[in-house]
Amino acid sequence: MKEKGRRLRALKAAFPYTVPIFASFWFLGVAYGIYMNVSGFSFWYPLAMSALIFGGSLEFIVVTMLLSAFAPMQAFLVALMIQARHLFYGISMLEKYKGMGWKKCYLIFGLCDETFSINYTAKVPENVDRGWFYFFVTLLNQIYWVSGSTLGGLLGSVLSFNTKGLDFVMTAMFVVILMEQLKKEKKHYTALIGLAASVLCLVICGPDSFLIPTMLTILCFLTLCRKPIEKAGGLA
Repeated sequence: MKEKGRRLRALKAAFPYTVPIFASFWFLGVAYGIYMNVSGFSFWYPLAMSALIFGGSLEFIVVTMLLSAFAPMQAFLVALMIQARHLFYGISMLEKYKGMGWKKCYLIFGLCDETFSINYTAKVPENVDRGWFYFFVTLLNQIYWVSGSTLGGLLGSVLSFNTKGLDFVMTAMFVVILMEQLKKEKKHYTALIGLAASVLCLVICGPDSFLIPTMLTILCFLTLCRKPIEKAGGLA
């Protein structure tokens, strides 16, 4: 009973932090599920991918991969480039997740952008177990995404409206992320590097092969120019 009480207190403390995530995850998740259905996949695909991959931007790109020729190495490199930021999230959370026992494996797996933001900055009440708090933040956020994606997959098979152009949701999502980043940055060096690298690689490699070279180019430039950019206030 004591352990059950600890879990319940942690759940009650974690839930309010995740309410804003619920709104955004459900909206994007439903759009993703419908997009999958429009692309020819049953609701089992968004359900499985949101549960196992749990990486929003990557999941949208995986739709294109599934419809393209079999290229495992390219898929691996794209996934690595897109999700590489999680390496830094993980390093930042080493101390916080220390000594979490069996929960640590799931906390590492479920460390998306939003979960990182909450677990890294939240002040856990003294009477709440930190491990269970982090666990429920992670679990609730994944439940929001999985349920939204599954619902979208189911709705996509019964809705009769014209879904032409729905695949633009991925482009819109990245545009919103870019706008948010522009608002946070004092200078726009990183955005300009990303734009220049994308245009250059698109011209050199063509629309079918420019993604991986673009990601590698951006990574190299940001690594080499990190200190000057930070000094000039070009990073959020």
